[in-house]
Amino acid sequence: MSRSAQRPDAGTLATLPVAVDAMGGDRAPGEIVAGAARARDEEDIAVLLVGPPEQVGDTMGLDLFACTEVITMNDDAAQGVRRKKDSSLVRAAELVRDAKASAMVSAGNTGATMASALLRMGRLPQVIRPCIATPLPRPGLAPAVLVDAGANAECTPAMLVQFAQMGSAYAHGRYGVAQPTVGLLSIGEESSKGTPLVKETHALLKEAPGVDFVGNVEGRDLLPSPVDVVVTDGFTGNVALKALEGSLRFLFDTLLGVFSTDEATKAAAETLLPHLAPVIADLDPEGTGGAMLLGVDGVCVISHGSSSSVAILNAVKVAHELAAGGLVDALASAVAAH
Repeated sequence: MSRSAQRPDAGTLATLPVAVDAMGGDRAPGEIVAGAARARDEEDIAVLLVGPPEQVGDTMGLDLFACTEVITMNDDAAQGVRRKKDSSLVRAAELVRDAKASAMVSAGNTGATMASALLRMGRLPQVIRPCIATPLPRPGLAPAVLVDAGANAECTPAMLVQFAQMGSAYAHGRYGVAQPTVGLLSIGEESSKGTPLVKETHALLKEAPGVDFVGNVEGRDLLPSPVDVVVTDGFTGNVALKALEGSLRFLFDTLLGVFSTDEATKAAAETLLPHLAPVIADLDPEGTGGAMLLGVDGVCVISHGSSSSVAILNAVKVAHELAAGGLVDALASAVAAH
């Protein structure tokens, strides 16, 4: 019997804890444990930390699933998962596989997180390759979804079509978008623009059932995105995402520098900052809860490496909601139906 046939229903998943890799991220274990404790205290979500007891230290009253190894940011992703079978990442994925946790969350090595989820949870039926879905902020609107944001550097047109299908199911399940629109990232709006991969994918998406494809979108359209789902290969998606993060950081740092130049700019800041604060909050990745690995047989949320307790709180909340909401079944149905 496949794991899909054995997967607990949404009601059961809602009662299971979220497995959190206590050793993942630049600020582990302190900020990770603190964020997990906030999820318990503020959202009433059960959390199970995973990590070596002597390294995790104070669990703030949370249960700890003990292991003996940690996959670091410097470890090779695939080799780390194969060699460190008692690592916090591998054990977290196994807890989801064995129906002892509803989902897993990690701010650690992204490649190793993906490998752990894929090798332990397995791939959904008919999925060619899993992809990373990352929210793109749209102030005043539900975030758009960028797929793939870094799981697959090289893709085929068939893979991109599946990314569109899974991204649409994700936008509907997580953000409540009734009929998500889909755009293909390219160097021009015309169907004749782009690489051979983009051109062939464009033709397939036009005919793909279950996908509301509206055509190409360009890099300048990413913030705010005119479509609900932006589809691209993992190499391009990751470069675009990092470019956006760097540009926003530069903009915010520049504004803060200007606002402290002299008395006049400080006075202006007092007037402007209350109006800018909501926009900054919408653009802050700490509030998104991280990215979702689509296509594996379980919920896996990947948080930013520099995640604070706020980011982990939101990641745990998102993971719990997606598991309890039956997202994995929706993804499986979206691919299987087409």
